[in-house]
Amino acid sequence: MKCSEKDSADSKESDLARKKLYIKSFYNESWERRHGHPIDPDTLTLLWSVTVSIFAIGGLVGTLMVKLIGKVLGRKYTLLVNNGFAISAALLMACSLQAGVFEMLIMGRFIMGVDGGIALSALPMYLNEISPKEIRGSLGQVTAIFICIGVFTGQVLGLPELLGKESTWPYLFGVIAVPAFVQLVSLPFLPESPRYLLFEKHDQAGAEKAFQTFLGKEDVSREVEEVLMESRVQRNVQLVSVLELLRSPLVRWQVFTVVATMACYQLCGLNAIWFYTNSIFGKAGISPEKIPYITLSTGGIETLAAIFSGLVIERLGRRPLLMGGFGLMALFFGILTITLTLQDHAPWIPYLSIVCILAIIASFCSGPGGIPFILTGEFFQQSQRPAAFIIAGTVNWLSNFAVGLLFPFIQKSLGTYCFLVFAAICLTGAVYFYFVLPETKNRTQAEISQAFAKRNKAYPPENTDSAASDTKVTRRPEPDPASTLDNYVKNGVV
Repeated sequence: MKCSEKDSADSKESDLARKKLYIKSFYNESWERRHGHPIDPDTLTLLWSVTVSIFAIGGLVGTLMVKLIGKVLGRKYTLLVNNGFAISAALLMACSLQAGVFEMLIMGRFIMGVDGGIALSALPMYLNEISPKEIRGSLGQVTAIFICIGVFTGQVLGLPELLGKESTWPYLFGVIAVPAFVQLVSLPFLPESPRYLLFEKHDQAGAEKAFQTFLGKEDVSREVEEVLMESRVQRNVQLVSVLELLRSPLVRWQVFTVVATMACYQLCGLNAIWFYTNSIFGKAGISPEKIPYITLSTGGIETLAAIFSGLVIERLGRRPLLMGGFGLMALFFGILTITLTLQDHAPWIPYLSIVCILAIIASFCSGPGGIPFILTGEFFQQSQRPAAFIIAGTVNWLSNFAVGLLFPFIQKSLGTYCFLVFAAICLTGAVYFYFVLPETKNRTQAEISQAFAKRNKAYPPENTDSAASDTKVTRRPEPDPASTLDNYVKNGVV
């Protein structure tokens, strides 16, 4: 949940444009004080590029660390220890101006990226494992809701009257320590994931206590038995490596779908919207002094759309929200291209561009903004989940890095027509999900695997001990015919 504030620091171009001038000035002053001459423009551009892109590099490093840390500490304590990265990054960035050391800002951005990479893997995993299937989607959408709240909070704090001044901009980065401290104080009172306790720690008493705390009732025998049934299926299963998961034919299309959702999540063009926000507002006749306040509407729309998605996801399902979100984004990207091309032909056209921007943001946050993380947790068994989140996170952060690296060149070459590239990506994603993605609401992992089985064209041979090509399960000598999951294994559909 604390990852929201760090996302606001590098996702809002309107706020970042103002800080960019302050940060470049800080770099130049530090360089001149250290070397006795102003910094070379090319070196300054390189330092700025490193400052922006190193966040994604840190995110990738954090993602690759999740499996190892999670295996030792569990979901809860991984999130708890992760606050140390956030607080360290906040201190480095907040003190960089006073210390006159620009390397502190760059290192703080990298460490903040590590924190984000860990949080965006461990948190969705934790929420998925503690959620009853009836509210799994709504609870999973909490991640997206708090990211949007953090973005809006960053916009408010970045106003010139608050922390958006040349003398106080480092403290805007330092604010990320506040949610980290809140989580550090509150998280110890929450239980560990019951599934982690049962599957990986074999602590049934601890799992029962965790279920009682989460569900608020004494009798949790039914919930424990459901997990134990799955545990019997995967009784001797060890955690699957990333390479083993990629090689497994039984989850081939699940992996493809996770890669597709994460790639579309980053490559859909939302970050490009922030590049044009200020200019579009200016074309509409809004004075530069008022633009930061008008920009607050984008953060408000994001938050409302994410809350709406959380309220309806268990009614409508993941599939319609994901397809509809990307489909609407493609539509509004097309309209936005037209309005930007013709914006000088009539005074009302820039206002239509503003409507398109808000519609694109709402479309993204109503589905694509949170569902990819939910699907990653739903598609895979307990033993496969950490490796799956590593794959998802790697695609996420590499795509983020690619957008930051390539978008300036795309924008320079195509101008406003660059949005047609993103419209094509969104449309391709919507078509892919229409043909491949099954609905997962109110389904167990075994039922979801069954839905993918025909497309994977891979079934475990009957009378074998293999539940997957990458994991081995020892079959009970006399399986209980009343156990649904045992029957799934017998029929070769898990």
